[in-house]
Amino acid sequence: MPLRPQSATSRQESEMAARSLRELQSTGGSSDPVQRLRLLCLSRGASGILGLGRLFRRMDEDGNKNLNLEEFALGLREIGLEITDDEINEIFTKFDTDSSGSVNMDEFLVHIRPPLNEGRKKVIEEAFNKMDKTGDGEITTEDLKNVYNVKSHPTYISGEQSEESILKKFLGNFEQDATRDGKVTKEEFFNYYAAISASIDNDGYFNLMMRQAYKL
Repeated sequence: MPLRPQSATSRQESEMAARSLRELQSTGGSSDPVQRLRLLCLSRGASGILGLGRLFRRMDEDGNKNLNLEEFALGLREIGLEITDDEINEIFTKFDTDSSGSVNMDEFLVHIRPPLNEGRKKVIEEAFNKMDKTGDGEITTEDLKNVYNVKSHPTYISGEQSEESILKKFLGNFEQDATRDGKVTKEEFFNYYAAISASIDNDGYFNLMMRQAYKL
């Protein structure tokens, strides 16, 4: 397994971010604030939606997976998204379907994530399950030690990096500095590749990229 699904994935991520930024600029965003928020996240790369999800989880102190309007607005502001109060209110109202004064973060993040067809979901799931050797729903450095031998890695051979630092660098692709915890959940893995997927029109190419990256 390569340190990262490197060349193809990083190139596609750059293209996806550039495409999202162009769409934001050319349309003035979107009349749909949810689509505008999605584009704002994607214009920051695959980690944009990842960071939003992690931030919301950190804010959910009571663990009920619900956020009130104040928490919701704070989360969007803290991650640095340029979005107006009116847009935040409109998005919040759209997802507060029962008018309870709170939104379910899981449902919200699923809607923000670019859609995936069943074929793409299947290959992402296959890659995640290969990495998650312990089957606990998270990928950690301990999982990676079972699937990735760093002894042939150039920087390990040269002594520049230890096994731990190489494995942490792989996990870092799926995390942001502010919310880094050394664990990648299935949701985060899907959020990352849903963003990458948004820039790849051809299902066959996406499938091939994933299979080559993870040796499926």
